[in-house]
Amino acid sequence: MVVLVGAPMVLLGLPWAILLQRVVTWDQPALVPLALLLVGGGALIAGLGPLVAVPAAALERRRLRLTDNRPTRSGHRPAPADPVGWIRVRYREPATWRALCYAILLVGAVPVWYGAVLILLVVIAVSLASPFLVDGDGPVSLGVGTVATVGDALPYALFGLALLPAVPYLLAVTAGAHTAAARLLLSASTDSELRAELTAVARSRVRLVDAFEAERARIERDLHDGAQQRLVSLTLQLGLARVDLPGDSPAGQAVAVAHDQAKLLMAELRELIHGIRPQTLTEAGLPAALRELADQATIPVTVRADLPARPPPGVESVAYFAAAEALTNVFKHSQAATAAVTVADHDGILTVEILDDGRGGADPSRGTGLTGLADRVAVADGRMLLSSPAGGPTLIRVEIPCRPIDRSA
Repeated sequence: MVVLVGAPMVLLGLPWAILLQRVVTWDQPALVPLALLLVGGGALIAGLGPLVAVPAAALERRRLRLTDNRPTRSGHRPAPADPVGWIRVRYREPATWRALCYAILLVGAVPVWYGAVLILLVVIAVSLASPFLVDGDGPVSLGVGTVATVGDALPYALFGLALLPAVPYLLAVTAGAHTAAARLLLSASTDSELRAELTAVARSRVRLVDAFEAERARIERDLHDGAQQRLVSLTLQLGLARVDLPGDSPAGQAVAVAHDQAKLLMAELRELIHGIRPQTLTEAGLPAALRELADQATIPVTVRADLPARPPPGVESVAYFAAAEALTNVFKHSQAATAAVTVADHDGILTVEILDDGRGGADPSRGTGLTGLADRVAVADGRMLLSSPAGGPTLIRVEIPCRPIDRSA
């Protein structure tokens, strides 16, 4: 279909072909028009070409759907409505000049290629029809030879018949090459632009992680230094009031209940602060925080940490909470008797392995725990690997890059 739609463009190449033929045959009168064409045409294409290439590229993107159903997004930026502003934006963006290159290719090379394909199709058709073109009155020219009898035409017919199965492939190659050129030059991003966009996304994600960790630390600090201290003071005052009041009096009983509730609230607030960011993680680092986590576990947990230097705060936080979430899954679902956490630094990659001797069979599709764990690690540009055969053991390996990342926009 694309070949049929693009076939009229062969006509656009006829003036160029005639001029080129005269130059090749050293037709000197053609040299002056050629020089004028090169100089004037180059200036005209550079000046006015983008104004034609932009709408032509939009039409080609629509026509591209005939052979490729993948969406092709324009790479043009939004432009002002006024003509001057529109031209200023369009002439400064790479997408416009890629569209101009495609337009030149469309006018220059595509007609030549389509013409060659059309000539070959005509040769095949004439060769196949050659036995029916011989009338016995004289020789008949087939373009590739002359025949006078059916016997003379038979080799040409066999030649056309042999090439006939190749016609669909030839048309497919032609359409595919045209489609590939259009997608390469008219799509929203080239490879370099796509890499730049991915780099920008990675940097923005790193900045978001840093901002999230900073906000997490601020909330933990405000709760620890503000709300928790005031709650401790309130608990002490209620304790003093409880001592001063008779225990069997209504006021004493009310103060006792308030005192117990305040102590319970203080314990819950301490757990909340610890869940936001453990104080041990901030002050002593990842190994100490993991050992504290192991001490609070319901089963024996061994922690082995070999870190030459302390990782960045964001990496530490992701590694700690990944280990904490993995151990929580072990306690809830694995029926394990023991577990082990191993932390190491391999060439700038922080690895955390959580191994348990449970029943195995962990499957991320059965719940959101492992999927959430993988998402948490992916935010830090890391990955999670899982090995959990039926019957155990289960091994979760988390890898997080510790290399410095450019955070500039």
